[in-house]
Amino acid sequence: MCVCVCVGRGVSLCHYLRLRPSPSEHLPVPDLKEDPDPEHDPREQDLSEKALRKKLGSNFDPSFMSIHLPTQLNASAPPELPRLPMPADLKKLNLTETPYGRRVKVGKKARRKFLQWLWMYTHCPVLYTWKDLGARFWPRYIKEGNCFSERSCSFPEGMSCKPVKSVTKTLLRWYCQGFLRQKYCTWISVQYPIISECKCSC
Repeated sequence: MCVCVCVGRGVSLCHYLRLRPSPSEHLPVPDLKEDPDPEHDPREQDLSEKALRKKLGSNFDPSFMSIHLPTQLNASAPPELPRLPMPADLKKLNLTETPYGRRVKVGKKARRKFLQWLWMYTHCPVLYTWKDLGARFWPRYIKEGNCFSERSCSFPEGMSCKPVKSVTKTLLRWYCQGFLRQKYCTWISVQYPIISECKCSC
């Protein structure tokens, strides 16, 4: 949101009031629309790593945050066989009878391989990539989750992977109040939601 204040004939100043990602059911969080004026950026003396680490305290999570640009931006390996236990409803799937009541003989090995294939096909992994939040966040880089979306997750096709759970990480946000010489800036704590689990759904 932007508020414009008239300070003279034909002259106005716009001050951006959007501080943090707005609460939303849509994840990952969309990019913020920032005021491009560098006057709203933290100065070098405001970026003391020691002071900012102390301010963030135990909320600093190196598994999801980085002060410097990570060497590997893609933080996830290619999708593989799920490590989580196979869902109970999938284990109970009856492969010896067709929907029309016809009996089919399926060996144990073939049944196990087919269920593994079906579990792999319908599984929705979370893929993580490092995102640059810009100079007005600290740490600047956050590991953001996305649901695998290269294909449909259902058989037959039609359903897709969608987020069902998220975790919240606390970051520092550079926030300025006021205008020109009356401006006051400081670091404030903000919460940033990250997708932690996806599920195949309509």
